[in-house]
Amino acid sequence: MDRRLALTACFIFGILMFAQYFSSHPLARSVNLAILEYWQIIFAFTLLVGVVSFFKNSVVAMKNKEERPYRMIGLIGLIGMPALALIWGIRADTPFMWMFENVQAPMQSTVFALLAFFVASASYRGFRARSLQAAILLGAAAIILLSRSQLGGVFSDVVTPVADWVRNYPSMSARRAILIGIGLGSLTTSLRVILGIERTWLGGKQ
Repeated sequence: MDRRLALTACFIFGILMFAQYFSSHPLARSVNLAILEYWQIIFAFTLLVGVVSFFKNSVVAMKNKEERPYRMIGLIGLIGMPALALIWGIRADTPFMWMFENVQAPMQSTVFALLAFFVASASYRGFRARSLQAAILLGAAAIILLSRSQLGGVFSDVVTPVADWVRNYPSMSARRAILIGIGLGSLTTSLRVILGIERTWLGGKQ
């Protein structure tokens, strides 16, 4: 019964969200705004579920002595940041903002800096000119990178127009093809969920 209720609600709201884009009636707009307001409430509950799940998994991992120091730091941050915000607020010169600017922001910068090395290593492996297609990809990447660097200013009369042509035509056509594929895949998945064919989102087996 619980699954049938969830499937029925998914079907009704899926059809409403799909149909309101093809109607200019004021009722369709009001329904869209009402659903979006409830979506924000659902999003808040999903955030709460994520926090509870993270806390539960961290506690279980600490009991099993799995990555105990890292789990402990994560739990301290999970509990400490909301506590600092509730006690001293989130204005400037508060402990919450100090932690955000001196702990969280540097950690985010570190993660992005590490990602740059992974991107560089993947590019080195992917851009090896082992075939004609790889050679074309390598040449296009070199032109784009050169146009965005300081060295591109020396050859700006030649490199910049070629880089703009690559971005506006070959690259744009490939991006559009990828976006069309993503759109068709999203439409297919949405229809499967709305019609009740895809039920993995309910948990467990279909």
